[in-house]
Amino acid sequence: MRVEPFQVDISEETLEELERRLKHANWPDDFANEEWRYGTNAKYLRELVDYWIEGYDWREQEREINAFDHYRVDIEEMPIHFIREPGRGPDPMPLILSHGWPWTFWDLHKIIRPLADPASFGGDADDAFEVIVPSLPGFGFSTPLLQPGINFWRTADLWHSLMTEILGFDRFGAQGGDWGALVTAQLGHKYADSLFGIHLTNLIPLTLFNHQRPWDITAGAMVSTELPSDEQEAQLARQRRIASHVAVQVLDPQTLAYGLHDSPVGLLAWLVERRFTWGDCNGDVESRFSKDHLLTTAMLYWLTNSFVTSARYYAEAAHNPWRPSHDRRPVVEVPAGVTYLGGDVGRGVIPAVRESFDIRYENSHPTGGHFAPAEEPDVVIDDIRATFRPLR
Repeated sequence: MRVEPFQVDISEETLEELERRLKHANWPDDFANEEWRYGTNAKYLRELVDYWIEGYDWREQEREINAFDHYRVDIEEMPIHFIREPGRGPDPMPLILSHGWPWTFWDLHKIIRPLADPASFGGDADDAFEVIVPSLPGFGFSTPLLQPGINFWRTADLWHSLMTEILGFDRFGAQGGDWGALVTAQLGHKYADSLFGIHLTNLIPLTLFNHQRPWDITAGAMVSTELPSDEQEAQLARQRRIASHVAVQVLDPQTLAYGLHDSPVGLLAWLVERRFTWGDCNGDVESRFSKDHLLTTAMLYWLTNSFVTSARYYAEAAHNPWRPSHDRRPVVEVPAGVTYLGGDVGRGVIPAVRESFDIRYENSHPTGGHFAPAEEPDVVIDDIRATFRPLR
């Protein structure tokens, strides 16, 4: 398993073909949808696509991405891409950061250097980390993925191999949100002896897809009508935010991929709707994500042909349910820190889920949504440092 330097270098022909498709998009009618009630609003999407054609500079984004040191390695015949940022301090702790969907590794770029070199960003050099940021298998430059069965718990096996066998760390820390939270929790469950601890921006049970209706994130549970009306609506709103993409990407990811693999406008609409709905945006997606960031996210899916395998990540979690490696309690034995952001699910975590973790550190913040490192990087940096400081 040879690690090789990697640089992002997209051909002009690929960029020209993208521009051609954008200019010849076949737009559907959209009406009575000013508040995105029916999905992505066409007026905003057209504005974003116009900027994609006339104002967005991929080469500038490519230079920013390549300012980090990138590598690729084959693990179990799968290409894995990762950034490695050396720690600058007396004893940097190895730390692997895992993203989610529809994130990319680039959603973490704001926190990489402050974690690796805290003294240069007003912090304490004793808090330094050796930062590893991979792309999940089948996402971005961890492609092509041509093996079935690769999901969050299989990814944890790959990450353990990457950190211990390939990079040579005896022990390491792990952090993640969304899918990355499940990958990280599985590392803390199966490989506790190899970890110092974990930090999560979502507290998610490893059994999330282990039920009869894995396409239904509620497992068929209805919101109780005995709850106060505001709490009923809050729970229903949380379900509405995530129901559609989970159902489709568990049941029909390949069918969806034919459209989104072929149409960059369709791909952008699918991705941007999640940013609008899951981010702490209050109706203005650009209050949290710039046009450049939204389009770079879409580019990292489009240029790597990775939407189909990223969507299948859901189906593979349902087709290959999680199985425990031990029956000890808590399920995730390593010390854990958790950050709750008010624009995401906050502290509304089922008690049984909390009991599955050995939580040593918790912190709640009033703002920020589901894409924590992109929306509230300073908060995430501070909470990661606080989680691992007593574990060094």
